[in-house]
Amino acid sequence: MLCDEKLEVFENGFEDGKFKVRVEFYGNDARRLLLTIIRELYLPDYGEDYVYPFECAKEFWGIPLEAGEIVSSEVESSPLKFINRSVIERLKKALLAVNIPVEVRERINLERARIVKVGKRLVAIGRDFLLDEGGCLITFTKPSMAELILKYLGMLNET
Repeated sequence: MLCDEKLEVFENGFEDGKFKVRVEFYGNDARRLLLTIIRELYLPDYGEDYVYPFECAKEFWGIPLEAGEIVSSEVESSPLKFINRSVIERLKKALLAVNIPVEVRERINLERARIVKVGKRLVAIGRDFLLDEGGCLITFTKPSMAELILKYLGMLNET
């Protein structure tokens, strides 16, 4: 669904021509997280009152989310000091549990990812992906999206 001149929203993500970014999720539902990202991207253009792309995406996905419910979680993440084989295997197991296309799975390089601990879960952050051990893989085309996704990671597991 075209939600703005340059924003296209689809079932598992969005593509934006203005910001030249594509974000997709696999596994656990991450649409609330993506809604927060869309809102933050367009907030400077629309202002606080009514962010049309956010409202359009919200309607398309059928998610009752109000702006006041969006909380920047500023998750406390601590980088792992020692990354051993068991950590990598734990993340590989989480990746295999997520139903993703083979071509996407082949692009994920956990060996080169930055691995942080968020609460009790591990999160692998690569150049173009974020894997949450809780069962969600988010891929993106701009490395700067990783920090924005991490900023709102708390929205991932809310229903």
